[in-house]
Amino acid sequence: MYQDLNKLYDALSKSKFRSSFHLKSKDIEYINKIGMDKINDHTKDFIIDRLLSLKENDGKQTPYRGHPTFIAMHACGCCCRGCLYKWHKIPKDKELSEIEIEYIQKVLTTWIENEYKKNSV
Repeated sequence: MYQDLNKLYDALSKSKFRSSFHLKSKDIEYINKIGMDKINDHTKDFIIDRLLSLKENDGKQTPYRGHPTFIAMHACGCCCRGCLYKWHKIPKDKELSEIEIEYIQKVLTTWIENEYKKNSV
């Protein structure tokens, strides 16, 4: 796991695929409507629902749109257990610990907040 999120975001920015994800105006409107605290709650729920343990459909469990968190999950390499291992060295073969869940949540919500600030100016 990355101790410095800036190093993570720098590494992700060098990936053509990961760096292609950005919040769209409808995502910004959704955040404005429900607030960042609710987004943070949703993010934790999505992590638990989609990433807690290795799924049979690993690599296909996270949509590419429909919620700011889904976009962040792809942008940050947190969309499936395979990507969590590749980008964050979180093993696939065990259930996520509370520390790992908190780390992933921080990665995603920080990315969302940064994108929100860039698009709300």
